[in-house]
Amino acid sequence: MSAPSAPGTRLRLLGVLLLGVAMGVALSLAASLPRSEVLHRDVQPATVAYDDGSAHLLALVRRSTLLGESHEIFVGRDPGLSYGHRVGLGAFAASVRTTEWTDAGVRVFFDTGHELFVPARSFVGGR
Repeated sequence: MSAPSAPGTRLRLLGVLLLGVAMGVALSLAASLPRSEVLHRDVQPATVAYDDGSAHLLALVRRSTLLGESHEIFVGRDPGLSYGHRVGLGAFAASVRTTEWTDAGVRVFFDTGHELFVPARSFVGGR
């Protein structure tokens, strides 16, 4: 029975080391995702009041995951954006030009010319 060769052992150790480094990089990347970034935030003006008496806000949020990016409009009363009404926009990546708050809801105008209307009944009352 012969002893394992030193070069073969070193190659296996190098392979294990490279695998460990690759796994460390992958875990670091996975730990940083998914993440969210608020691209636009707007607050309901004082001239508009809804039945729940709360101040509401609208945010355009970009969500990044290992599978890519998506965007959504959030409307609600939670400044942390954890609870409210969400409208998924998929990969649609336009900027918000302006918003218009009315008693009926909020209309979002994008720089592409698109518009999105979210009725008040969808976000009033904490939905």
